[in-house]
Amino acid sequence: MLILFGVFFILLILGVPVGFSLFGSSVLYMVVNDIPLEMAAQRLAAGPDSFPLLAIAFFVLAGSIMNSGGITRKIFDFADHIVGHFTGGLGHANILASIIFSGMSGSAVADTGGLGAIELQAMKEAGYDEDFSLAVTGASAIIGPIIPPSIPAVIFGVTSGVSIGRLFAGGVIPGLLMGGAMSAMVYFISKKKKYPKRKRASFKEIFHALKSAFLPLLAPVIIIGGIIGGVFTPTEAAIAAVFYALLLSFIYKEIRITQLPGFLRETLNTTIGILFIISSANLFGWIMTTSQVPQKLAVAFLSVIADKYLALLVLNVFLLLVGCFLETSAAQIILVPILVPMVMKMGVDPVHFGIIMILNLMIGLMTPPIGLVLYVLSSISKVPFEKISKAILPYVLVLGVVLLVITYVPILVTFLPDLLFGN
Repeated sequence: MLILFGVFFILLILGVPVGFSLFGSSVLYMVVNDIPLEMAAQRLAAGPDSFPLLAIAFFVLAGSIMNSGGITRKIFDFADHIVGHFTGGLGHANILASIIFSGMSGSAVADTGGLGAIELQAMKEAGYDEDFSLAVTGASAIIGPIIPPSIPAVIFGVTSGVSIGRLFAGGVIPGLLMGGAMSAMVYFISKKKKYPKRKRASFKEIFHALKSAFLPLLAPVIIIGGIIGGVFTPTEAAIAAVFYALLLSFIYKEIRITQLPGFLRETLNTTIGILFIISSANLFGWIMTTSQVPQKLAVAFLSVIADKYLALLVLNVFLLLVGCFLETSAAQIILVPILVPMVMKMGVDPVHFGIIMILNLMIGLMTPPIGLVLYVLSSISKVPFEKISKAILPYVLVLGVVLLVITYVPILVTFLPDLLFGN
């Protein structure tokens, strides 16, 4: 095991991509232990051979089409009409738009890159400070993978064997709590800095905004309602999201047929990287399973920390640190087979732990050095990475409080899954 983990971490430190680090350390372990290398090919092929994993590609494609099809602009305009009259109006609209868009893409990066660009431009024109605008946009984007549908929830479900539908339902209340906590932060900062707010929209104006955004607002209802109602699986829901996004884009005449290859190319670039990590991690995980590493680590951990609540606190700190250095998909694929059996022995609901883990890793997207959301914001705004990292810190702290709340009040996660799917 020292060879397996030692080589893996050495390769990571040297800057080797995660997928190649997993693959290289696994192959070296097999050579040293005289394990036939044919097994490596088998495990690599078996990794992405999963129907639920198709949902990742389709949700990425749906988000790409929505961001280019004028759909995100209509959502943001509607959110502004609803909450724009509060102190720090566009900050609240930013958060509400992210909550709505969460029900379509399931990706923090899709939210940041598409909806975020629109939000930043609107806030700049309204006179908001650049730091404030970037921080709110980055923080609100991580609601996407918590509120269903959620690409990290799909990966957690496939890796752990936990129901993806239950994970989706488990993220609703935590996602709304995140939105509420961030809105409170926006209110206090805006009041202190005297940021502008728009005039309260009339009923007629709200109606027109709703009319314009009505079809896009139906997307989360179709996707989430279809999954919870048993109409289709999460993978089928992702496919439905793509077709619905295409339909809306053609109705609004915002995209042309000639743009579709570009959307597919963007989707492939994102998905292939994730699937290679999954393939390599499947080989890495097979080695750990055959060597009974998860069981041994669980016994060792529980022998040191027997109290469930202290163990959850330690795991939260550990996952926050992991999120700072490892990409979300890679972290889940490596750690879920180890941690889920451990927390189940402590009596923790795996759905509850799934949402805890995803939120931890999402906070990692907002923190250096691997904070992907920060890099996307820097790319679209041309603001230095370091400046955005400093501006977003208050929201990291607020989300840390939300994390503790859902960790120690599990009913906030388990209530909806139990209500909709039964105990």
